[in-house]
Amino acid sequence: MPAHTKSVTHRLVPSPAGRIHLVEQGSGPLVLLVHGFPESWYSWRNQLPVLAAAGYRAVAVDVRGYGRSSKPADPAAYGMVDLVEDNVQVVHALGEETAVVVGHDWGATIAADSALLRPDVFRAVGLLSVPYTPRGGPRPSEVFARMGGDEEFYVSYFQQPGRAEGEIEPDVRGWLAGFYAALSGDTMPGPQAPDPHFVGRGGTLRDRFPAGRLPAWLGEGDLDVCAGEFERTGFTGALNRYRSMDRDWEDLAAYDGAPVTQPSLFVGGRLDASTVWLADAIDAFPATLPGLVSSHLLDDCGHWIQQERPAEVNRILVDWLDDLPAGVGN
Repeated sequence: MPAHTKSVTHRLVPSPAGRIHLVEQGSGPLVLLVHGFPESWYSWRNQLPVLAAAGYRAVAVDVRGYGRSSKPADPAAYGMVDLVEDNVQVVHALGEETAVVVGHDWGATIAADSALLRPDVFRAVGLLSVPYTPRGGPRPSEVFARMGGDEEFYVSYFQQPGRAEGEIEPDVRGWLAGFYAALSGDTMPGPQAPDPHFVGRGGTLRDRFPAGRLPAWLGEGDLDVCAGEFERTGFTGALNRYRSMDRDWEDLAAYDGAPVTQPSLFVGGRLDASTVWLADAIDAFPATLPGLVSSHLLDDCGHWIQQERPAEVNRILVDWLDDLPAGVGN
């Protein structure tokens, strides 16, 4: 484990799934950090010490299905309502009543829905890479199935049990290296190359990954940590989040079109497909995130934003936290 992560404290706390593994550093108001796919608490390694030094209790979890957290076998156990309840239970297990929640990728959606469903617990929300999009429209699986024409969108690919596992698990380290590179600002394929978010007919996602080059933010030791977690756990728990999206659409029907009203923050990368494809969602923030404090798009940055640009993201996070109204984040 790299030296800068040795000062953190690891804990297991009870949750509806069994147990949630978390890593914490510092004391003060609680800031809960929620990772995305395919990552772990370790994706926040550059934020934990900085938030702690700024006077916050920074806590990064392994989301249910990842790392050292419990991994229910049933894909139905990975619905958004369940993940929100995990976050609530983590806050309470840490002896707190409220927290600021910050998420990246799937973690951003989990964070937004945590704020939406439990505003009594989550007093402010920070979203990295994936903007808030209220529940609405057709069933998600139907939307994704129509994307790509003759090609297959990666979400549809991930939704089929066992299929992505068959591609990834024979070479977890190599697959992760390619996936991280494919979505990083300094190594992603050029605009004329086949899009790595889609699978060609009869192919795999890996066919379109860059080969032989790691992004600048990902050292060999960091890749070893990331790969080691998934080599131990497999990928099914992580992929089950994609396999629960239609259930979310049903479970959250009462929140159709609902805004998240707490003080909020958005930070994205200009080169990230999440911000390009969801530009309309960012434009809609005055209606969907009426409590938005600040929104940032970082030039030359891809999807792994808090790892690609840690200093800039840390500054934005600390400034936002410090400026939250008394009793919210401080």
